[in-house]
This record gives sequence, C-alpha cells and structure tokens, in this order.
Amino acid sequence: MEFFSPEVAERWVSSVLRNTGRYAVFSIAVWLVLWVALDRVLKGRRVRDTRPGNRQLALEFLISLRSAAIFSTVGLSIFFVHRAGWLPGPDIAGQWGSAYWWLSLVLMIVAHDAHFYWTHKWMHNPRLFRIFHRRHHKSHNPSPFTAYSFDLAEAVVLASFVPLYLFIVPTPWGVIGVFMLHQIFRNTLGHSGIELMPARGDGRPMFDFLTTTTHHDLHHAQAGWNFGLYFTWWDRLMRTEHPRYHENFARSVRKPLLVKSKAVAETGPGAG
Repeated sequence: MEFFSPEVAERWVSSVLRNTGRYAVFSIAVWLVLWVALDRVLKGRRVRDTRPGNRQLALEFLISLRSAAIFSTVGLSIFFVHRAGWLPGPDIAGQWGSAYWWLSLVLMIVAHDAHFYWTHKWMHNPRLFRIFHRRHHKSHNPSPFTAYSFDLAEAVVLASFVPLYLFIVPTPWGVIGVFMLHQIFRNTLGHSGIELMPARGDGRPMFDFLTTTTHHDLHHAQAGWNFGLYFTWWDRLMRTEHPRYHENFARSVRKPLLVKSKAVAETGPGAG
C-alpha cells in the first residue's frame, strides 16, 4: 500500500476531525459548565483566586488543535501496520468476550498512566524541557483548554503510547475509543482549576488513589512535583508528590460550594 494515496489522506482527515472534535467538545463543555453555567455555584471550589486571560485561552485552544493533528498523524502508523498484517491483536482480542473487553480497558488506562508518568518526568530534565515541555508550562495557571497545549516534540511522545501499546497488548478496537474519551475527560478536568473530588471527614480526597485538579494544578505551580496523570501511586512510590498536596486539597474543598455575593449577604436575614 502506498504511503501517500487518496485512501491514506481520507483516513488522516477523518482522524484529525475526530481528534480535534473530541478535544473541542470536551474542553469547551468543561469551560461552559464549570466556568460559565456553574461559576457562582463552584466559586468556592476554585483552586486559585485568579483565572488566565482570554489571550491564553485562545492560544491554548489553537495549539491543542495542532497537537490533535499530530496525534492523528502518529496514529496513522496503526492503520499501516494493521493493513500489513503486523497488528493482529485488536481483531483477536475482539473475540475474547466482554470480561476481557473491560479488563483491557483498565489495563490500558493503568499502562497509560505509567507511560505518562515516566515520559513526563523525563521531559522535565533541564536539557530536554525547552524542547519537549516548555509550551505546556507556559500555562502556569491552567484552564480546560490547556489539555493538549504541547510542544511538537511532546505531542509526538504522548501520541506514541497507543501504537506501542497495541503492538504489545491485544486490545479490542472499541476499547481504544473509550480510552480516548476517558483520557481527554480526565485531562480537561485536571486542568479546569475547579476541585470536584469529594472529601473525607479529615479533608483528604475521597478516592485518594486518583489524581485531582489540585494535584495537577500544583504541578503547574511548582513543576518539580506531581507528575502522575490518573493515579497518585507513582508519585508516592517515587516520592514526587508535593509535600503539601493534601493541605492544598483540603483548602480547596473546605470552602462552601455556593458563595453568596456581598449584596446578598448585606440584604439577607438580620441585615441592618
């Protein structure tokens, strides 16, 4: 099969539209719901007191669209190796039943978290940071649109996970689609600046093995900590979790969900 043909071009365009559409839908939806529709309700759950300006949001959105196109370009390798007969895993795994389908989804998410942790930590090496990861950290105060705001080199590294994983682990095709929805959903929430994780009585996260918005926000504030994507276990095992993470989380969730405006407070019961 030719590398440049109408069929390949059609596949690439379809993939770009799918990836950019997925990013746009989730990032805009999170922004509209959390920052616009529920802004007053969730004001007490903001991780930071300030929000980034419109210029940052627009630039992040445009760069993220570029990253989505890079994901599609790298993802074409799956099409080529499958057509060449070198990727039988997805077709075989599709016959292994629903139990394996769900197990393979869990395995893929766990493997992606490990891949992200170690490549992320690697890109923070001072000799590599400017090439791979500086663009993402220009969003010192992140937003839902920061999710795919990557340098070109980082986008290639992150996009490599799915082709490499499918080549090693038999995974049904349907799992890949659900996995992609999960990763962009978690990614946009993690950059949203709004802490939605419920807290225990002691102020710690209800599900402390999962990363929270506060967890990743601390990484943008102080880049030497909190490299994990979905789970906290790698950071804890490698002692890279921010020492004041739980303190910061408790500060975010102990604020009331609904913050009354000054006018309402002054005219409420007992005023005057």
